[in-house]
Order: sequence, then structure tokens, then C-alpha cells
Amino acid sequence: MHVNELEYVLLNFLRDNPQEITVGDLAAQLGKDQSQVSAACISRPEWIDVREEERLSLRLGKKAQPFVEQGFPERKIIQALDQLGGQGDLNAVAEKAGLTSQDVGQSLRFLKSKGWAEQQAKNLILSAQGKAAIGGSGADEELVKALEKGEQEASHLPQASEGLKLLQGRSGVVEERPRTLRWVKLSEAGKSAVQDGIEVRTQVNQLTHEMMISGDWKNVDFRPYDVSLGTEAVYPGKEHPFVSIIQQTRKVFLELGFEETVSPYVESSFWDFDALFQPQDHPARDMQDTFYISKPSECKLPRQQWVDEVGATHRNGGRTGSLGWRYDWNDQLIKQPVLRTHTTASSIRALAENPNPPRKVFCVGPVFRRETVDYKHLPVFHQVDGIIIDEKASFASLLGTLQAFYRKMGFQKFQFRPAFFPYTEPSVEIFVWSDRKEDWVEMGGAGVFRPEVTEPFGCKVPVLAWGLGLERLAMFRYELGSIGELYRARLNWLKETPLCR
Repeated sequence: MHVNELEYVLLNFLRDNPQEITVGDLAAQLGKDQSQVSAACISRPEWIDVREEERLSLRLGKKAQPFVEQGFPERKIIQALDQLGGQGDLNAVAEKAGLTSQDVGQSLRFLKSKGWAEQQAKNLILSAQGKAAIGGSGADEELVKALEKGEQEASHLPQASEGLKLLQGRSGVVEERPRTLRWVKLSEAGKSAVQDGIEVRTQVNQLTHEMMISGDWKNVDFRPYDVSLGTEAVYPGKEHPFVSIIQQTRKVFLELGFEETVSPYVESSFWDFDALFQPQDHPARDMQDTFYISKPSECKLPRQQWVDEVGATHRNGGRTGSLGWRYDWNDQLIKQPVLRTHTTASSIRALAENPNPPRKVFCVGPVFRRETVDYKHLPVFHQVDGIIIDEKASFASLLGTLQAFYRKMGFQKFQFRPAFFPYTEPSVEIFVWSDRKEDWVEMGGAGVFRPEVTEPFGCKVPVLAWGLGLERLAMFRYELGSIGELYRARLNWLKETPLCR
């Protein structure tokens, strides 16, 4: 029977030492690498019996150093209370114990859970149990002290169970590491194989050009591969997961026959607000909602005919048949530069340049608003905006287009709820179902452009329009709890997030 050199040494050792032995001890006895010895034992299940035991190892964590060097704060607190006559206000206790008020506040839960002290208003009162604990040490303290020597198995530490229980709520002080301990011995088949005689034969991983020329391939064994064995993870270079969302969004609309357009991040108020029939006294145009640009102080305006038509529509409806907003339209406000608040500015630009149907246009890019940062809001986020210019366009075809987009992005349940926007009528908000939150989540707005938006630019047919947030879509695709997680440099998440999902 042919075996490799390591297997030859291993089998002969186990024949001469029939008692069960751990893989670690076996590797030490043979002077070999433990991982290689373990692999050799597992690869010969017909000759070597392997018994596994699950063990729990403990070691000090990254947050353990203050407890090692200074001790547990609750012990300092009960010592301080004893010196203060059994009670004292939080500030006096903190000063006496050499701690900050914050340290004392964070230790209250542990003092109460151990029964060492009680809190009455701003005072701490030492309990009889706390008095008795002075000068001693708890299981959590003993566990930390024992682990100063290095990582140890929990079964070897009598205080481990109680110590871990007391350390709940102090993550990072003691780390738990499940480990598998393997015991091996020669099986009956292995004993027979060794008794019948085994010979060392070189094993190689691959057939080389030189081996074929020399004929050495006849004298070697090719090492078998077990494709079910674990291996080191490989993390190739790849695009950011959110970039994948943006690229997939572009692909979906391109496949649906849309053309892509772009617009500058710094827009004139004319394109960002006025061309969309948003009144000049609308709250969204206030400084607290919009980022205005100081340099340059003014933007160049498009052709004067468009400016005049839009201005007339605001004042009295112009030639649209509308009453307009009935105010004195300020033709200086339209020059104010802003960081675009939506990509609809790009859509209306595209419509103005070519209002002739049929036409389908979309834009993907960042927008800027003075949002309060929370789990689903950021001051900078991305939108996909689109329009369909068509004589036969209808509200139903708008909803069908939005459903087609979200289905291609992996969602199956949708809701459309009535809404109001200054530039569309009728208008809806789009909601998708989140299994993680078990609730409907709003993704964006849509509707049919009002004549006051389209007719000043010579468009006389229905125009369907929408603006959809992409960060929220990415949140649900990657099961994130906050939009901000998309932009944090979490390397493990970036490496392990699959490209296809």
C-alpha cells in the first residue's frame, strides 16, 4: 500500500501508541505542523478514527485592559461608600473612588445586579451584601485575573460560568471562542494496513512538463482533492455594492428603451424650481431646506423665450389655460445657483431640448437637501429620475413602468398611494414591502406633469415623471439598518457582500 511520507510516519506512530491522542499532542510528538497532521488524519477515515469534542475557549478582549490595570469600578464604589459611612451622593462617591460621574452612572446596573448598593434619588447606599463583598473578589474579577495568563478552556476555569454571567453587558472584556478538539487513534482497518505493509510514495499536486518528458509521472501519486473541505476565503477586487445598485438601475432603464441624460450638480433655481411650476414662496426653497451657492452668485439662464413662458405661467397661467400662482414673479430669484434638490431638473432640461414624442429619458445621480440625518435620511443621496413623452401615455402605464423597474430590482410587493407634488397631477408615492421591517416603506414620488410644466416648452402631449431614491433600495437589498452604513469604510462588509444578490 502506497502512502505519502507524513502518512507513513503518522500511521506507524499510531500503531506503536494505540491510546487515543489529540491532534495537537500528536503533531507535537511528530514535530509536524498541526494543520497538516489534522488534514492527514481526516483524509484517511478508513484507517484513522477521529472523535471530535466541542470546547469553549476564553480570552481577554480589547476592552479588558482597564479592568486588568485598575480593577472593576463597582468594587471601587463600594469601598468608597464604606469610607463615606455607607452612603453618599453620586458626585461624592465618584470623587472618593477616583472615578468620573459617568463611570459611576455606567456601574449602577452592575452594583444593583450584584446586590451591592441601592440608589435613592442622587444617593447611593451600601447594602449588607456590598459590605460583605469588600476585600473579596467576584467570579467576574477572578475570571479576568485568570485570563491574564492567556487563553484558556472554559472547562478548566471553575469561575467561568458565573463570571461570564456577571460580565453580561460588558462586551469586549472576555471573548468566547468555540473550538473543536479532535482525538485520533488507529482503526482496525488501519492496523491491518500497517501490518500488511505500507510504502512511501511521493505525492504531487500537478503534472508538470518536466515530469512528462522524464517519465517521472509513473513513479508518483497525484494527491486527491476533497472539494468539500473548507478553504481560505478569497476576496477579489470588485465595485462597491452601492455602485452595483446604480449600475443595475441604469441597465434596467436602458433595457426598457430609455435614453440617459445628465445635468450639472449646481443648477439654477430656474431649472430646479421655476421650470417645474414650483412657486417662489414654496417652503422647499428656503435656506433651511436647500443648499444655495455663493460663488458664482448667479447662473446663466436658458433662451429668453423659455424664461418668458415660464414666468407668464407663474403669474397668470400664460397660454396653458391655468390661473397660475397669481403673484409677482421675481425674475432675479431664478438666477440663484443651488445644489440640485432632485434629478427632475435633468428631466425638464431634456424635455425642453426635445419635447417631441415618443421619447423616454432617465437620469441617475446625487441630489442635495438639508435633511436631518437619521437611519433613512442623508443630506446627499441618489435618485433615478425619468420621463415618458407619448401621445398615448397614461397613468396606468406610469404605474406599470414603476412596477417593472422594482420587479427587476428584486421586489415583489408594491403600493401606490395618492400624494401631492406642485408639478404633477395626478401624483402618487411608491411603497415597497420590507420583510425585515415588516412594513411598507416609501421609495419615491411619481405622477403626470401638469400642463403648466410641459406647455411652456412646447410639449402638448402627456408626460409621465418619477423620482426614486436609491439608497433606501440598497438598504433593503443588503439588509442594512441605516443608510449611513453604505458610506462607512466597513472592510469586512465590503469584502463579504456578494456581487450577485
